[in-house]
Amino acid sequence: MNSPRLFRLALVALVPAAAISLGLGIANFSAALAQSPPATPPAASPPATPAPTPSPAASPAASPTAETPATPPPAPGPVQTADPFGEQIALTPKTVVIAKGTANWDAAFDTLIDSFKTLTALLDKQGIKPSGNPMIVYTSTDDTGFTYMAEIPVDQEPKNLTKAMSMGKSPDGKALKFVHRGSYDNMDNTYEAITNHLDDKKLEAKDTFIEEYITDPLTTAEDKLVINVYVPLK
Repeated sequence: MNSPRLFRLALVALVPAAAISLGLGIANFSAALAQSPPATPPAASPPATPAPTPSPAASPAASPTAETPATPPPAPGPVQTADPFGEQIALTPKTVVIAKGTANWDAAFDTLIDSFKTLTALLDKQGIKPSGNPMIVYTSTDDTGFTYMAEIPVDQEPKNLTKAMSMGKSPDGKALKFVHRGSYDNMDNTYEAITNHLDDKKLEAKDTFIEEYITDPLTTAEDKLVINVYVPLK
């Protein structure tokens, strides 16, 4: 365990071909009349009723072309920012109720969850609400397992603590902040990246490190966990 139109409309003037044909027809008719003998005038006929003049609204040319308003582009989505990686911060001490324990790596997450359940049951029974996120402080590690303190911040001291429980303060001082997303089993990748970062920056860490569970470890699916990892510096 070492983690985005613009539209333009063009108006085109059309010359009706029918007007040209009408002019040619009148010229031919006049020439024919000049070559023919006068004819008996026909009887007068009643004047024809003039055809109604079309209203401007009925003429296609009188109808203005309506411009369709352009659809506004969709609003941009929120900007996604990267999680902090190696951000320097100052941890402030908090009053916490503590449950100490040991665990092997094969059952690490289950053991930590059991400790959180024990502390949560104690606080629920006494009507005490946590004042912060639960944490795990690793005090020592080896190839087979580790020792730890499960901590929950509180504003008042609970009663009837067991022998494995105590009151205390969470770690303080300068530290680097990293963020892990996903299951506990995949934290090896996060810690490997942390180790590489410390080596690249030539930074020396203390012998302990802290995990702050931003999502509730008791109700969140393991692959949806969000955990802040703090590495205290010497």
